[in-house]
Amino acid sequence: MAKKKRKVPGLNASSTADISFILLIFFLITTSMDTDIGLARRLPQPPEDEEVKQELKIKERNVMEVRINAAGFLWVKDGSESGYVDLAHNPRALRDRAKAFILNEQNLSVLPEKHVINIDLLGQCYLTDKHVISVQTDRGTPYDMYFMVQNELVAAYNELRNDLSKEKFHRLYDALTDEQKVAIRTYFPQKISEAEPKRYGGN
Repeated sequence: MAKKKRKVPGLNASSTADISFILLIFFLITTSMDTDIGLARRLPQPPEDEEVKQELKIKERNVMEVRINAAGFLWVKDGSESGYVDLAHNPRALRDRAKAFILNEQNLSVLPEKHVINIDLLGQCYLTDKHVISVQTDRGTPYDMYFMVQNELVAAYNELRNDLSKEKFHRLYDALTDEQKVAIRTYFPQKISEAEPKRYGGN
């Protein structure tokens, strides 16, 4: 006598979608996601017509040009030498050149012009607050090199601010009061301008 085939009970899948959705929410909440390295920058407000006119009047001696091509090579032009200086793949050398450019300790005519302004807590100061550091990249510039260049420029300002803070207030910049920080930033305003990328080629 043939045995009857036993029926396999059906699986109730009505709640599968709900369970899947709950699991998805759980993993989204509990999983940490990697974030890209970037630079925290606040974009300036659109310039007024008068500000545009003033920007066009920036003297050549007040501008330090930094160029990075698609191969990651670095050039600098700051007036201290004729033409661009090849720094190859060495962004660390940029920090010292930027500090010398911003300070212009010998008041050279090819470096940023200096003038006297009165700053609260610091008194009358002889400084180069009209200087600009212009960074020009290639459309294929490696991001790592771009990031290192920006890091060295910011480090140059940080070192100058720390030196002045220790001289005037006997503390590092981060330990100053808000009012003291404003005075130091007025003396050393961070002026890094980013031009639209161009095509320089790989060499």
